[in-house]
Amino acid sequence: MTKTIDVEIYGQRYTIRGEADEGDVRRLASFVDGQMRHLAEGMNTTTPSKLAVLTALNLAHQLFELERKRAQGEADVERRMKSLMESIEEQVPTSLFR
Repeated sequence: MTKTIDVEIYGQRYTIRGEADEGDVRRLASFVDGQMRHLAEGMNTTTPSKLAVLTALNLAHQLFELERKRAQGEADVERRMKSLMESIEEQVPTSLFR
Protein backbone atom coordinates (compact mmCIF):
# COMPACT_ATOMS: atom_id res chain seq x y z
CA MET A 1 0.00 0.00 0.00
CA THR A 2 1.42 3.39 -1.00
CA LYS A 3 1.98 5.79 1.90
CA THR A 4 2.84 9.46 2.04
CA ILE A 5 5.55 10.51 4.51
CA ASP A 6 6.66 14.09 5.09
CA VAL A 7 10.31 14.56 6.04
CA GLU A 8 12.65 17.51 6.42
CA ILE A 9 16.18 17.51 5.06
CA TYR A 10 18.41 20.54 5.48
CA GLY A 11 15.47 22.84 6.14
CA GLN A 12 13.43 21.66 3.16
CA ARG A 13 10.26 19.61 3.45
CA TYR A 14 9.87 16.62 1.15
CA THR A 15 6.90 14.34 0.62
CA ILE A 16 7.94 10.75 0.06
CA ARG A 17 5.45 8.36 -1.51
CA GLY A 18 6.01 4.65 -1.51
CA GLU A 19 5.66 1.40 0.32
CA ALA A 20 8.74 1.68 2.54
CA ASP A 21 8.45 1.51 6.31
CA GLU A 22 7.84 5.01 7.70
CA GLY A 23 10.46 4.58 10.42
CA ASP A 24 13.05 3.57 7.82
CA VAL A 25 12.24 6.58 5.63
CA ARG A 26 12.51 8.93 8.62
CA ARG A 27 15.85 7.40 9.68
CA LEU A 28 17.19 7.75 6.13
CA ALA A 29 16.04 11.37 5.91
CA SER A 30 17.59 12.12 9.29
CA PHE A 31 20.85 10.49 8.20
CA VAL A 32 21.00 12.51 4.97
CA ASP A 33 20.15 15.69 6.90
CA GLY A 34 22.98 14.98 9.34
CA GLN A 35 25.43 14.28 6.53
CA MET A 36 24.52 17.53 4.78
CA ARG A 37 24.81 19.55 8.00
CA HIS A 38 28.16 17.97 8.83
CA LEU A 39 29.51 18.72 5.36
CA ALA A 40 28.16 22.28 5.48
CA GLU A 41 30.12 22.96 8.70
CA GLY A 42 33.38 22.76 6.81
CA MET A 43 32.31 25.01 3.95
CA ASN A 44 32.20 28.80 3.81
CA THR A 45 29.19 29.15 1.54
CA THR A 46 27.37 26.93 -0.91
CA THR A 47 23.91 26.45 -2.31
CA PRO A 48 21.72 23.67 -0.92
CA SER A 49 21.73 21.95 -4.31
CA LYS A 50 25.54 21.92 -4.49
CA LEU A 51 25.66 20.68 -0.91
CA ALA A 52 23.21 17.91 -1.80
CA VAL A 53 25.39 16.81 -4.73
CA LEU A 54 28.54 16.83 -2.55
CA THR A 55 26.69 14.85 0.10
CA ALA A 56 25.55 12.34 -2.54
CA LEU A 57 29.14 11.98 -3.75
CA ASN A 58 30.38 11.41 -0.20
CA LEU A 59 27.69 8.79 0.44
CA ALA A 60 28.43 7.09 -2.90
CA HIS A 61 32.12 7.01 -1.97
CA GLN A 62 31.29 5.40 1.38
CA LEU A 63 29.06 2.85 -0.37
CA PHE A 64 31.74 1.97 -2.92
CA GLU A 65 34.36 1.61 -0.18
CA LEU A 66 32.09 -0.71 1.82
CA GLU A 67 31.39 -2.77 -1.29
CA ARG A 68 35.12 -3.01 -2.05
CA LYS A 69 35.83 -4.12 1.54
CA ARG A 70 32.97 -6.65 1.43
CA ALA A 71 34.27 -8.12 -1.83
CA GLN A 72 37.81 -8.24 -0.43
CA GLY A 73 36.51 -9.96 2.70
CA GLU A 74 34.69 -12.55 0.60
CA ALA A 75 37.84 -13.17 -1.43
CA ASP A 76 39.85 -13.59 1.80
CA VAL A 77 37.33 -16.08 3.18
CA GLU A 78 37.39 -18.01 -0.10
CA ARG A 79 41.21 -18.15 -0.03
CA ARG A 80 41.29 -19.30 3.60
CA MET A 81 38.59 -21.90 2.97
CA LYS A 82 40.50 -23.31 0.00
CA SER A 83 43.72 -23.40 2.00
CA LEU A 84 41.97 -25.15 4.89
CA MET A 85 40.41 -27.72 2.55
CA GLU A 86 43.82 -28.42 0.98
CA SER A 87 45.35 -28.80 4.43
CA ILE A 88 42.62 -31.23 5.48
CA GLU A 89 43.03 -33.22 2.29
CA GLU A 90 46.78 -33.49 2.94
CA GLN A 91 46.21 -34.77 6.48
CA VAL A 92 43.39 -37.24 5.82
CA PRO A 93 44.22 -40.41 3.90
CA THR A 94 42.28 -40.62 0.64
CA SER A 95 41.32 -44.24 1.45
CA LEU A 96 38.83 -42.91 4.02
CA PHE A 97 36.78 -41.39 1.23
CA ARG A 98 36.46 -44.54 -0.89
